[in-house]
Amino acid sequence: MTADSTQAFHGPHIAAALRLEFPHLEVLDTLDIREAHSADHTEDLRFLPDVVVQPRSTAEVSDVLRWAHGHAVPVTPAGAWTGLSGGALPVRAGISLSTKRLDRVVRIDELNHQVVVQPGVIVQVLQEAVQEKGLFYAVDPASRGTCTIGGNLAENSGGPRAVKYGVTKDWALNLEVVLADGTVIQTGADTLKNSTGYNLTQLMVGSEGTLGFITEATLKLLPWPKFNALLLVPFADPADACRAVAGLFIDGNQPSALEFMERSAIELAMAFTGDRQLPLDADTAAHLLIEVDGFREEDLMPQLERIAASLERFNAGEPLLALDDAAKDQLWNLRRKVGEAVKAHSTYKEEDTVVPRGHLPELLGAVKRIGAEHGFDSVCYGHAGDGNLHVNILRGDMPETQWNETLPTAIRELFQAVIRLGGTLSGEHGIGWVQKPFMDLRFSPAELDLQRRIKDAFDPVHILNPDKILPAPEQGQADCA
Repeated sequence: MTADSTQAFHGPHIAAALRLEFPHLEVLDTLDIREAHSADHTEDLRFLPDVVVQPRSTAEVSDVLRWAHGHAVPVTPAGAWTGLSGGALPVRAGISLSTKRLDRVVRIDELNHQVVVQPGVIVQVLQEAVQEKGLFYAVDPASRGTCTIGGNLAENSGGPRAVKYGVTKDWALNLEVVLADGTVIQTGADTLKNSTGYNLTQLMVGSEGTLGFITEATLKLLPWPKFNALLLVPFADPADACRAVAGLFIDGNQPSALEFMERSAIELAMAFTGDRQLPLDADTAAHLLIEVDGFREEDLMPQLERIAASLERFNAGEPLLALDDAAKDQLWNLRRKVGEAVKAHSTYKEEDTVVPRGHLPELLGAVKRIGAEHGFDSVCYGHAGDGNLHVNILRGDMPETQWNETLPTAIRELFQAVIRLGGTLSGEHGIGWVQKPFMDLRFSPAELDLQRRIKDAFDPVHILNPDKILPAPEQGQADCA
């Protein structure tokens, strides 16, 4: 079957054809279901799929992709809709292929410290399941209570504890993947070391559903470091807070989380949650939220004392120490709610910038300079230990026409500054639909062409999550949206 045969399969005809071909498949095409699969957390973008399919097995995923490949019908993998780059948006309509029913923790292997899990499992559910066995899965995005393992694999998600434990790619050993034509493959092996052939596992992680549909993952686990403590450290100068980040590591510290928050980030989070118990001195302009962990409670205080000694060199204020669960939960809740708070406050555009952590002060300075030149305010926060700064550009009362005209120029200038500092376009949110106009800043034409050829090899008909990550060759710097 060639692409020409797709004329019979568009709109409601896709649902009818799938039901006829696969009577036991869960095929949904009511308007409310389609609308629920039309948007994620990326701004206010909406793209309506023709049909939503919720497979219950690898075999059903294979059936759908084999059929879609034969009829050149677009297929967009869909998880929990918490993405921030438009990776799950069905921009070409077609089929939204959901992981909702693929939601089992298949097996926890206590002997080998591994877990086999389906893509629809919520991250927090997985974390709690392995913790009951004394094991630890550290990837910990802000949306861990709603985001899924499949989405984390697609975006190579990180989170606060990546500074010590790494991002999703560092936990993925082997994946079961259905390719665009319905072929089922294993990408690696259930071993901690593997030098056998190309590393398809690492190629698939972060590919945003453009190369295959992940139906099962073998993830490594660690023993659970059940004790932790938090420091909230104020700074009068945000640049001092940024400089302190690299200084902590130079002095030999290894926090399990190291987060940066401007004062405005905490203020918005407190207003959004209604939690105003946190004291903020008038001269505080930024905070570092620093976590340490260990296997014994007595391991914590020596780490905290060494960190406090390092911070003295960077004009830090008096830190707030959180040892009990209530105090720690309060601080983490404020940090995790910053993104939602900013979105509720103003129309905004979030950029997931990342640089070598020693260049955080220059990155923050560039953000503020570019904002002043273009009339934007910004709220900055993020995983400072990784050099990962989430930049929220606020529209405020700027007229919509001016916002739409000015924003692309300002973002391009921001990314140019990031590249000059040795950084890149995204640390953990992915490229998806909204960032691909800027890929030319990071990659040469030859590098982009190589990535297009990889896409062609895995998906020659281009049905899998089309129009994501890579701009068309002729578009260059144009807005590909």
